[in-house]
Amino acid sequence: MTTHEQHSVVLEEELQQARQEPPPFYRVLLLNDDFTPMDFVVHLLQTFFCMTEERAMQVMLKVHTEGSAVCGVFPYDIAATKVEQVIAWARRHQHPLACVMEEDRE
Repeated sequence: MTTHEQHSVVLEEELQQARQEPPPFYRVLLLNDDFTPMDFVVHLLQTFFCMTEERAMQVMLKVHTEGSAVCGVFPYDIAATKVEQVIAWARRHQHPLACVMEEDRE
């Protein structure tokens, strides 16, 4: 086998592996603080994560009791955008609510 043929085989194998692996997803989390009102968090979850009021209440209570909760799992660009939107909206309403993203390893 010539060097050119060897490179072609290696490139084809790398392309096939790249096609088989899905892109990574990221979890968007809200972090608890002692200042942001609970009703603000519920409204935020409904607005930015399209949650029902009941689901938003459950997530808000988890943030309140456990310190953080997952709001959703998204591709990188969407997760980053949601984090920016949540933080900007919270700051606009003068709340210190923290929102972060981390790679979903599941």
